Amino acid sequence: MMGPAHALSGAAAWLGVGAAASAMDRPMPWPVLLVGALICAGAALAPDLDHKAATISRAFGPVSRNLCEIIDKLSYAAYKSTRKPGDPRRSGGHRTLTHTWLWAVMCGAGAAAVCVLGGRWGVLAVLFVHMVLAIEGLLWRHARVSSDVLVWLLGVSSAWMLADILDKPGNGAGWLFTQPGQEYLWIGLPIVLGALVHCIGDALTVSGCPIFWPIPIGRKRWYPVGPPKVMRFRAGSWVELKVLTPVFMVLGGIGALGALDFIG
Repeated sequence: MMGPAHALSGAAAWLGVGAAASAMDRPMPWPVLLVGALICAGAALAPDLDHKAATISRAFGPVSRNLCEIIDKLSYAAYKSTRKPGDPRRSGGHRTLTHTWLWAVMCGAGAAAVCVLGGRWGVLAVLFVHMVLAIEGLLWRHARVSSDVLVWLLGVSSAWMLADILDKPGNGAGWLFTQPGQEYLWIGLPIVLGALVHCIGDALTVSGCPIFWPIPIGRKRWYPVGPPKVMRFRAGSWVELKVLTPVFMVLGGIGALGALDFIG
């Protein structure tokens, strides 16, 4: 799928988690619901860091472009070194390592560690990256005609304000993980979820997605998971734009209402 649909699906997924948490009597404070949805929307763009034309590869200028080249080479090396006889030969790393459950878990765990060990500056760094990605994904029409600097400034200001809100008593810095020193540990969850939702979205497209790597399936270790081919669509097609995008919006709205106890 394309960036805007990925971002919307990520936001909708976290809002759905918020509704489920409310139903289980572990409601999210509204700042956690809002920040988590934005982080999840941004994280849903992150797996495409292995593709130079992707939104995330262009979002942070030379830093993300150079990182994209590194991730692409790393992904290709992982593919070559672990492929089984049934896996086809390929020349690049797109839709390999970064499109797996293991990568999603590693990214979430790494971000959570940065937040817990890095304190406020670690939290601000994680928020900044994902706020910029959320802006690029959810407000892509406006971000496309704006300069990168303006988007970064909006990301910085959003991260700073949201961190201040979360830090206030009862607003969610310690939501879910309540022991001393575990503040912001929950931030890893929307990052894992966003990456997994990205993979599921790509699995619906023609090429499928090797979500289960490194678990082998038959003669393949990089098995492209997906529905029957007749049910798949091309990225950017009318199915994505006219069907899935509105569905994500509706599901996100329902999730938000459930999370805030307007429906139950």
